[in-house]
Amino acid sequence: MTLLDLTRRPDADDAPAPAPALAAKPSLVGLTRARLAEALSSVGVPERQLRMRAGQLNHWLHNRGATSFDQMTNVSKDLRATLAEAFTLDRPEIVTEQISSDGTRKWLLRLPAQGPRTRPAEVETVYIPEEGRGTLCVSSQVGCTLTCSFCHTGTQVLVRNLTAAEIVAQLIVARDRLGDWSGGAAPEGASVPTDGGRFVTNIVFMGMGEPLYNLDAVRDAIEVMADGEGLGIGRRKITVSTSGVVPEMRRLGEETGAQLAISLHAVRDDLRDVLVPINKKYPIAQLMEACRTYPGASNARRITFEYVMLKGVNDSPADARALVKLLAGLPAKINLIPFNPWPGSPHACSDWATIEAFSEIVFRAGYASPVRTPRGRDISAACGQLKSETQRVRAKDRQALEAAE
Repeated sequence: MTLLDLTRRPDADDAPAPAPALAAKPSLVGLTRARLAEALSSVGVPERQLRMRAGQLNHWLHNRGATSFDQMTNVSKDLRATLAEAFTLDRPEIVTEQISSDGTRKWLLRLPAQGPRTRPAEVETVYIPEEGRGTLCVSSQVGCTLTCSFCHTGTQVLVRNLTAAEIVAQLIVARDRLGDWSGGAAPEGASVPTDGGRFVTNIVFMGMGEPLYNLDAVRDAIEVMADGEGLGIGRRKITVSTSGVVPEMRRLGEETGAQLAISLHAVRDDLRDVLVPINKKYPIAQLMEACRTYPGASNARRITFEYVMLKGVNDSPADARALVKLLAGLPAKINLIPFNPWPGSPHACSDWATIEAFSEIVFRAGYASPVRTPRGRDISAACGQLKSETQRVRAKDRQALEAAE
């Protein structure tokens, strides 16, 4: 399959862009209980029944993975018919599915246009199987605004935020493809692991985008993912990574109870200004203070600091000692990430001996410092490699869409 081509041919500058096809009916997949209740109310369900009916839908959609209203056997036939007339249970379209030699799976998902002036958007989602657990890396935005120099996603402009339902739908698609539903057999064509147990056990918001620039949707998505009668991913199994949007960090902890990860990568402001440009707005001292006051942080709930190893840039013994000093007193663990190359990248990965020496300094200071094994490099699914081909609609295209209406 090919990616959706949202660029225009040089000889077609004056040709009107086709209006995108909009879904005739909205999908209920990924909605919070409150949003499900609103949907039920809109089709005439009495207020006294809304809480119960929303609970039923939540169970069928997010615990059993229902793909048809007819599967909802404890919902009346008349209500099922009414719901089917107004809504769907559609998931995002899988444009491509790639499977790495190490078992990592990457899905490129196409999301419907949100209105007549918008086009379909694409995001990437990655599943990483490990011994005893499986981690799903989800995206929170189409593109990104942060332009971190080592990250491929940062070379794609921000197109839009994802809705909470679109974030949750990434987990729904993964469970569909893995046959990972409670009480149900794997659907036809699913790629099912054979090691037993639940396949998706952990969620990390480390895909495309900066989660704290879309915090309302991230919060609502976590609510759905953590619902014990639905998707059932415990909040301590959900980690949100930020590059340092300091004003939103406390709110993240208070409203979601999620684990916190910091995309750090440098211990000096002058270097971090280059590697992670948001540092110019919220420098390291402010970031560290926000970490020290993060709600719920403790030795039992340590903050993860991610540190990508860039050859000759941030990987010296002096950098390791400065990192230890910077984190003194914080309940922290440090993930050292070998840099994952991508076309046109200005960086190279540190030598393995350099990474080991860096890790040893950190470890001797009393911090866990695992070196993250690169996963899915052969399908560009590793940390920092995600990028879709969706582009922001240019003004000229937008005018053409308005004319087509």
